[in-house]
Amino acid sequence: MSSLPPIPPLVPEPAAAPKRRVSARGRLRTYFLTGIIVAGPLAITVYITWWIIALIDSFVKPLIPASYLPDHYLPFSIPGIGLVIAFVAVTLLGFLTANLVGRSIIEFGEVLLARTPVISGLYRGLRQIFETLFSANGTSFRTVGLVEFPVKGTWSVVFLSAPAAPEVEGALRAREAGTKDLVGVFLPCAPNPTTGFFFYLPRSEVVEVPISVDDAAKLVMSAGVIQPEDPQTRLHSMAASLRAAHGPAAEKRETAPEEA
Repeated sequence: MSSLPPIPPLVPEPAAAPKRRVSARGRLRTYFLTGIIVAGPLAITVYITWWIIALIDSFVKPLIPASYLPDHYLPFSIPGIGLVIAFVAVTLLGFLTANLVGRSIIEFGEVLLARTPVISGLYRGLRQIFETLFSANGTSFRTVGLVEFPVKGTWSVVFLSAPAAPEVEGALRAREAGTKDLVGVFLPCAPNPTTGFFFYLPRSEVVEVPISVDDAAKLVMSAGVIQPEDPQTRLHSMAASLRAAHGPAAEKRETAPEEA
């Protein structure tokens, strides 16, 4: 029996697209942009770190006698000595504060500051801010949320602060009945999250988001370009990229134990 001729396809298969050749100018542009992506964040990080170290050295080194500094015996200056001295001094101050004698000295100094007319208010305000931000048990600015701002249907990223004081909540409750469980929120402005708006809202109007403060700050600073990413998702994407780079041989090696 003679074989039947093959039936032609109803829709012709599309011709393979010709490979696009990249010019030397395009390659140079790609290499240049890749170099900026790699070197830009590194250079800015090094510059800011160096600036902080030099700033602390300029404050601390003049307070130390020159004979105690290694710069006095070396022909060159060693950066970071002031930073090390400041770290040791702050740690020693915290150690002394934990003891009875050190606590008594700190309390005596606070009493002197409290009796100074102008400095007392400034010191108390700054101490409350530092205790709120750097306390190990504090929860302020460690929770990220969303609120409807500036109009209904639009959501803005906020950082939850401390609950409203009884005086504030009582005054608002007297003005508007049913107002309770108020929480302070800080709404940062893009691209500078250090500026923004602070206001009180009922906790029921704040939608808490399970992301870290660092991811939320990156989201605000980049105006939504850098999205929060789950570490597991990042690891899976990296593994997929590695498998694609090594080709089907890597996939066969990974699936071989499962098939066995």
